[in-house]
This record gives sequence, structure tokens and C-alpha cells, in this order.
Amino acid sequence: MIKNIIFDMGNVLLDYNPDIILNQVCDTEEEKQIIKKELFAGPEWAMGDRGDITNAERYNLVKKRVPENLHDKLKKCVENWDVCMVPVEGAGEFMAYAKQKGYGLYVLSNAAIEFYQYFPRQIDMDFFDGIVVSGEVHMLKPNTDIYHYLLKRHHLNPKECVFIDDREDNVQGAEKTGIKGFVFKGDFEKLKKTLEL
Repeated sequence: MIKNIIFDMGNVLLDYNPDIILNQVCDTEEEKQIIKKELFAGPEWAMGDRGDITNAERYNLVKKRVPENLHDKLKKCVENWDVCMVPVEGAGEFMAYAKQKGYGLYVLSNAAIEFYQYFPRQIDMDFFDGIVVSGEVHMLKPNTDIYHYLLKRHHLNPKECVFIDDREDNVQGAEKTGIKGFVFKGDFEKLKKTLEL
């Protein structure tokens, strides 16, 4: 029987769409593509999520691969990318529903420690019984270590948990630890029906 719901953050609770800040900061499609590739798809993004580097260090590393005339725009993207992090439609209502049903609610997110600056502005922290952010614990999904860490830290039985993530590889990581997985594609009604079953 499922007693606990573990949420990923990006594209489950909050939208993650780097194009929003890129469209605000960049003047051409070429500029957008350069910064998107080097910042959001570069190795430093995962390094930040794992807690290996700070935001300032991320900028200093990435700028070495970006033309100098784009450094100011890159810095604005590094410092303000979280403007895209607004609640996914239906997320608040679903969490209220799940809480009312008596589920324990948890977050397990690949995110830098800046998570605690933007997340509480968008989502009521009182919904959650526990939060594990990769940047704090220096582990990343889909490595099974981080799922084991959450289970141990919050004394959860994996057979009583379901993990919701928009990425299949992260869901598979959870399933390897005995947690039931659900690949989320924006449909909270489908998630409700799955839980009811």
C-alpha cells in the first residue's frame, strides 16, 4: 500500500524551461543556442546540482567557452535562470488532495542549494514531510545512493513509496531501490487514478 509520494521538482512541481531566461536576455537565436549549450547543457550544470561548485564558480568556468561579448548575458542567465520556476498547472491542487488523503509528501530533486531561494517562493513548504536536494548531499539521481539516502533519512519503507519524475531514467533509479515509479507527463488526473489503483 502506498503511503508516501516522493516528487521530483523540475517539470513536476515547478516548470523548468531555460528558454524563458534566454529569450529575456539574448538578442539573437545564435546567442541563445551558445548559452543554452554551454550553460544549461554543459558539465557545470550537473556539478552545481551535485554541490561541487557555487553559482559564481559555474559562471567563471562556463565563460571560458563563451565569446567575451556574451559574458554579461551569460552572467544574467546564471543569476536569474530561476525566473522560469513557476508552479506546474495543477501541482498545488494535487498536493492539497494528497495531503488530505493522508499521504506523506517528500521532494527529491537534482538541484543546487539555491533551491531554497526560489522553491519556497512558489510552493508552500508546509506540504512536505521531508526534502532532499542533491546539492546538499553531493549525490545525483538516477544513482541509487540518493534514493537510499532519502529512505534512510526519513525512515521510509520503499514498498510504501511512489516516486514521480518527468525523466524515465530517474524513475528507473527509484525502481532499482524498490520504490514504485511514475513517469509524469503533466497529467495529475492520471497520477490520481494510478494512486487509487
